[in-house]
Amino acid sequence: MPIRQPESADIALVREDSGEVTLFLDGGQAMQAWEQELMHESADIMCSYGSVFLEVGLGLGISALYIAKHPNTRKHVVVEKYKRVIDLFEQQHPTLPPTLTIIQADFFEMVSQIEPASLDGIFFDPYLPKEMNADEDLWKEVVPLMTSALRVGGVLVPFLTSRPVLRWQFVPYFDRVIVERRSYTAYDTTEYMSSRSGNAYIQCFVKTR
Repeated sequence: MPIRQPESADIALVREDSGEVTLFLDGGQAMQAWEQELMHESADIMCSYGSVFLEVGLGLGISALYIAKHPNTRKHVVVEKYKRVIDLFEQQHPTLPPTLTIIQADFFEMVSQIEPASLDGIFFDPYLPKEMNADEDLWKEVVPLMTSALRVGGVLVPFLTSRPVLRWQFVPYFDRVIVERRSYTAYDTTEYMSSRSGNAYIQCFVKTR
């Protein structure tokens, strides 16, 4: 049976005197504010492919707000499993753009309910347990449903990587992948990148048929 996200999690938003902002989930760094520029650049790529988007994982809400305010965007829905993450975001942003809707749900349970060919883009950045990322059966079940939800010409943009290696979960289901290289500088405390600074790779998987 495929692995799922825990039903509950210990979630904390920490702002350091140094200016560092980190969202923690069960003690792990789910997201940090230094990602803002890269998130915006990733979102710009996705938004060039249409106007109706879905985002998986709210995090600090950096990409959610940016996509919702993008001039191309007509509708942007964000799916977040944990209510605490949504509450923390809405405390900071009590008034949301009219194009933005945030849904508390488990994406891996609801993906089968998404109307086929209804989306121009999926921005995929949930914080997942390592075991879940490595679960081949899970991705064989979920990714075909994600591609079904995309119209022809639509795109999937997962979280960037610090190594020029394609995200193996998605490769079998897309004939075209666009990779953009960007530079980044993380915090000294960042644990989820291979180095504190260097090159990041934005991967855009395009549905061609």
